[in-house]
Amino acid sequence: MDLRTQAQDHDEINRWIKFGMRLAVSSAFHPFEFAKILMQLGYEPIPPRPGRSLLGSPVLVLPNVFQYIRYIKRVDGFAGCFRGLKPKVLGIIVSSIGSENITIKFGFGKVYGDEDKDEVELSDSESRQRFVRRLKRDLVLTVSAVTLAQPFQVITVRMMAEFIGNETTYKTIWSSIKEIWNTEGISGFFSGFVPKMLCEVSIVIIASSVTYIVKRRITRDHEGSDYIGTFTNFAVASFLYPLHVVSTCMKITGTKMIAGQSPHMPLYSNWMQCWRDLKATGETKRGSSLFFRKVSVEDAARRLCTAWSIKNKLDN
Repeated sequence: MDLRTQAQDHDEINRWIKFGMRLAVSSAFHPFEFAKILMQLGYEPIPPRPGRSLLGSPVLVLPNVFQYIRYIKRVDGFAGCFRGLKPKVLGIIVSSIGSENITIKFGFGKVYGDEDKDEVELSDSESRQRFVRRLKRDLVLTVSAVTLAQPFQVITVRMMAEFIGNETTYKTIWSSIKEIWNTEGISGFFSGFVPKMLCEVSIVIIASSVTYIVKRRITRDHEGSDYIGTFTNFAVASFLYPLHVVSTCMKITGTKMIAGQSPHMPLYSNWMQCWRDLKATGETKRGSSLFFRKVSVEDAARRLCTAWSIKNKLDN
């Protein structure tokens, strides 16, 4: 076995180790994602309490993510904190392996000679060609990964949303598939797909372009440029976060679940209508903060009315 083959085998082993660690971390932090999804859906079972802002002004404070998880555990037990984990993990496996194979099929698995070169070593033409090649690869990878993962994400969110109404229709992956297929058909597996895809593709295009421009035109500092991509991705993802909220809401609107019906969730005919409604009520950032969460008096009253309506439905 030559050195090149040994290096390839070593890289393959490292890739699978990283993939396994990704699954482990995602599973361990699943309760946090569970709480965040419920926040994005606007479900606030714990009344806000009086508090103070950083500037000292009085505000109403919502429970942080740890208090939210404790509430889930108290209602549903420790295992209930991992509701929706199985389809999420399955979606990660399918989308990761599938998207990589699709990328290779499109001819982006080839290793080019300029991949190991620093930006300063490339001419403008070579740098531009590498940027376009990498962007195309990232777009194919992103589009295929989002498409393959979407049905599993729909099932995951609906399993989580059933916590709100204490329902069991989406208790297992198989029962979820049957329910979606019988009531909505193939389109049900892609509920909330457009805003999700729009968000992920926009992040790739904007973040990659800004990173390339900064590295090529503004700074040639290799050490400093390593952080540009990370910061740019974070900034763009924060700006486009409302699309994540819209996508989550569209995954359950109009379903039989209490979480998908009025008064908790309006019946949206399309994702633009959902976005306009959330923007009008100032709720496009629901769940963006997991620790310092405050709310206006008007919004708190509306949330309490919604929670009270849900409680009445459950009692009846």
